[in-house]
Amino acid sequence: MASTSAPALSLSKLDFPFLSSQRNMRIAPLSLTFSKGNLHQFQMPGRISTFDGSRSNGFVLFSSVNGQIEANNAPEVQVQSSFWNWKGYSIRYQHAGNSGPALVLVHGFGANSDHWRKNISVLARAHRVYSIDLIGYGYSDKPNPRQFGESPFYTFDTWATQINEFCIDVIKDEAFFICNSIGGLVGLQAAFMEPQICKGLMLINISLRMLHIKKQPWFGRPLIKSFQNLLRNTAVGKYFFKTVATPESVRNILRQCYHDTSQVTDELVEKILLPGLEPGAVDVFLEFICYSDGPLPEELLPKVKCPVLIAWGDKDPWEPIELGRAYGNFESVEDFVVLPNVGHCPQDEAPDLVNPLVESFVARHAALSSSIS
Repeated sequence: MASTSAPALSLSKLDFPFLSSQRNMRIAPLSLTFSKGNLHQFQMPGRISTFDGSRSNGFVLFSSVNGQIEANNAPEVQVQSSFWNWKGYSIRYQHAGNSGPALVLVHGFGANSDHWRKNISVLARAHRVYSIDLIGYGYSDKPNPRQFGESPFYTFDTWATQINEFCIDVIKDEAFFICNSIGGLVGLQAAFMEPQICKGLMLINISLRMLHIKKQPWFGRPLIKSFQNLLRNTAVGKYFFKTVATPESVRNILRQCYHDTSQVTDELVEKILLPGLEPGAVDVFLEFICYSDGPLPEELLPKVKCPVLIAWGDKDPWEPIELGRAYGNFESVEDFVVLPNVGHCPQDEAPDLVNPLVESFVARHAALSSSIS
């Protein structure tokens, strides 16, 4: 079991950005103190912390000037879209920021880099931020999985390789991986495969993979395989996709997994739906929902060498926090942070909670790396 505390770090400008609040913010059991030089110290929390705050368009932060709390009114950084040629495939990514540690934001199943639209420009004020469309999703190419024969193509190995080679070819540097849902498995697999690339992992409501074949009773496995074959190899699968690839269906699905349903806007529905109507999207969708093999989080967490922070919206109906808490016991996990009254996609539903948490985690480990080097 990992240590329940870590050394305090002194940062010259800021330690932990907090939100402006109509309700009180509580971070337990964080310890914030000020040194004689008006610098902050951030004491690592225990195994489970609760992170709370109000929802607002901006946030406030602790500054180094007499410990005052002041608004962050810095202008947003412009976000650009580009394409990267990877193994002959066109991969879309969005990027912003010219200095600071590199961050790679990894989306979940059925999403794309636009799911980080509320995070990129904010984080880019002090970081080089890259949000990538995994192959098969968003506006990246969607090769037909059948062209690869019996070997599955849309796997965590494929996506992890994509992320690692993106760091080598595009970023040309090591990076922190900030991941949501299924993207958490991608980040873990990438960190395991190329540990020298990943400086740290933040896993936001990582998928528990409850439909994994290992988590099914032996007597149910043949039935699962038969159902998967039905979806993949008959018209049933395409009909099923057609029923969910509509604005109303996407809206209803999002309203299930967002606790604050006011965040399920027309813009969000459009960002999720339109790439799913691209040629080839149906084949990718069916291939992945029939993918019940590959690694589990509990298999990868003991193998990664970098620090891991897990954040979990406690109102997630798909990935129950009661099951997710067990991941906080792994040696690699330095903290398990509860995000109250938030669903499955906290980075979009509650960016005012997630963005400061990312900044804190990266600043802490970037500072540690600098002091060691």
